[in-house]
Amino acid sequence: MSTAKTKRYMGRRIMKNTVTPRLMAVFVLALFALVAGCGQGPRGADGNKKGEDGEDEEATPVPVEIAIVSTGDAVAAYSGTAALEAEQEAMVVAKVAGEVIGIAVEEGDRVKAGQVLARLDGDRLRLELARAGANLKKLEQEYQRNVDLYDKGLVSSGAYEGLKYELEALRSAYSLAKLELDYTAIRAPIDGVIAERHIKLGNTITVNSPAFLITDLDPLLAYLHLPERDFSKLKPEQPAAIEVDALPGQIFMARVARVSPVIDPASGTFKVTIEVPDETASLKPGMFGRFNIEYDRRVNTVLVPRAAMLRDDDKASVFVVEDDVAKRRVVTTGYSSGTNLEIVDGLEAGEEIIVVGQAGLNDGNPVRVVNRTTDSGDGQEEAESALASGS
Repeated sequence: MSTAKTKRYMGRRIMKNTVTPRLMAVFVLALFALVAGCGQGPRGADGNKKGEDGEDEEATPVPVEIAIVSTGDAVAAYSGTAALEAEQEAMVVAKVAGEVIGIAVEEGDRVKAGQVLARLDGDRLRLELARAGANLKKLEQEYQRNVDLYDKGLVSSGAYEGLKYELEALRSAYSLAKLELDYTAIRAPIDGVIAERHIKLGNTITVNSPAFLITDLDPLLAYLHLPERDFSKLKPEQPAAIEVDALPGQIFMARVARVSPVIDPASGTFKVTIEVPDETASLKPGMFGRFNIEYDRRVNTVLVPRAAMLRDDDKASVFVVEDDVAKRRVVTTGYSSGTNLEIVDGLEAGEEIIVVGQAGLNDGNPVRVVNRTTDSGDGQEEAESALASGS
């Protein structure tokens, strides 16, 4: 083999032995990187893609919806749940035994204190009253004769005093018989509504048998047990509002009637009594209510919708639209009032803040406000369409 052929043969063997699969992989990756780099334009220091002339290419505006920062009242309220209870409630019982011969009221009827609710048979008691009256009348006549004899010295002092005490005893017996006869008329002890009737016509009932339950529906009360950290916030006469599941959409005004001066050491709570006046009698004892007790109010303060708020590392912020650019601004929040939040510092009334579409924004992104003009219903449809398409 000639010298030239030998060199060519040795070169091919060297390349065959040195171009390993690993080296080939590195070569392919480098080639892809070169091709990708050729396909991208130059970028500036801010990372934005540059055009052929070296200027930043304009980014596509992000469609957003805005709200105008407004002013209003910010209310601080404590929320709790409790069942309604009647302030006054009385179980009416029979004070004497007898047969029920008449019922004058039914459940749901409104009654006044002293009104007759039912009557019992009183024949036996009337006879006892008549006997007590006859005995009393007889002794009164005898006593009167003895008074004349005592004045003349014909009756001893002991006999005269004994007759006097006996007369007082008969008078008491007569009054007792009269009272028991009066008890055959079962009367209402308080004003209210008949909540339950426990007797029926013809029943023979005994002493202390339940007859009626009377409930006073106005006002109703609720008892909240609040944590001790809120003790200094709540005071009597603070306004409150209640919503009940049985009457959706209706709000009833109430007030704090009493605040217990002691804290239960076992639970760490104190009792707050809420009074709920209800002249319409729409609310009933036992209804479950949700209460909001207003303990502070700030008037003419800056308010923003909750939807605008972003939180990052315990810092609250919003995006403000300035010349169609989103600017992130850290704010200090105050009271929460319904769907709004109070802004203590960081915003002024009249500024435009983003309420929809801000989740993916960065500070300085251009935006397109889709709901700035809402003269007709078309604006809302345009906003929804733009947000859905992401254009």
